[in-house]
Amino acid sequence: MRFFSDNAAPVHPAVLAALGAANSLDTAYDGDAWSKQLDGRFSDLFETQVKALWVPTGTSANCLALAALCQPHGAVVCHRDAHINNDEGGAPGFYLHGAKLLLAEGPGAKLTPDAIGAVIDGIRPDVHQVQPHAISITNATEYGLVYTPDEVAAIGALARARGLGLHMDGARFANAVVHNGAAPADITWRAGVDALSFGFVKNGGMSAECLVFFKPELAAATLYRRKRAGLLFSKGRYLAAQILALLDNDLWRDNARAANSGATLLAQAAGDRLVYPVEANEIFLRASPAEAASLRALGFDFYDWAPGEIRLVTSWDQRAAAIKPLADAIAAL
Repeated sequence: MRFFSDNAAPVHPAVLAALGAANSLDTAYDGDAWSKQLDGRFSDLFETQVKALWVPTGTSANCLALAALCQPHGAVVCHRDAHINNDEGGAPGFYLHGAKLLLAEGPGAKLTPDAIGAVIDGIRPDVHQVQPHAISITNATEYGLVYTPDEVAAIGALARARGLGLHMDGARFANAVVHNGAAPADITWRAGVDALSFGFVKNGGMSAECLVFFKPELAAATLYRRKRAGLLFSKGRYLAAQILALLDNDLWRDNARAANSGATLLAQAAGDRLVYPVEANEIFLRASPAEAASLRALGFDFYDWAPGEIRLVTSWDQRAAAIKPLADAIAAL
């Protein structure tokens, strides 16, 4: 009956087992046997040499990535509805020491080269105006839409032409990969992405995300920033163990596939109530306050979004039998 957020989902049993297996004496911080595997495992996954760092939250992953791409006197272009703008409590400004967010528009929280150009083309190249240093996109977006490899590549080409870094907020990266079937490399570094915040907490993890640098040299200063920000856990092996457990046997894909499948069931029941196409595991529906109240009276929980809209989120642990009652209730509205 819980459709409020995939952040509330249980931890996958394989992750809990991995934590138990890591519960032995080893070197502290990130010098342990588990943390040392991350570079190799993610390099294999992305088919290129990367530097992978564990961090405890998506906010820290996003902000550390942006700090590597943007100087304090610069700016990051993002969508007006981006998580870094609306839902991180000013953390980007804190971690980037005052760098500015330049807000662009686009349906479904998606950016395009034209939308980015509309924000930066009028900026004079002089010291009196904040200069753009990076672009940040979210895949899947805050409205559950997925960028295709070509769409990312178009933004990547603009970033290279303008000398800008490109960050991808991948809190639901697994859901995006499963939806479009693309190789992880094709929607990241091959398309021009420099840094990826790879989300695991929403997809069966407990307290670990991964910051993946496709330009490994960007990680050098980030190691110091992670420590300075109080994010270097002394027992880092417990974070690394979670990530490795979800990488094993492509469990991260299986979990995302289950969540996406549940969202598809709800989308089929919603019909023309859908505000956006359902491409990941978020569903935005038109529902009056009275209709929303009737669903809650049946025991379903979810998030009120814009006026007359609600948001439902499915999770890795919810199978068809758990989702069907809500689908039936939506169809009966």
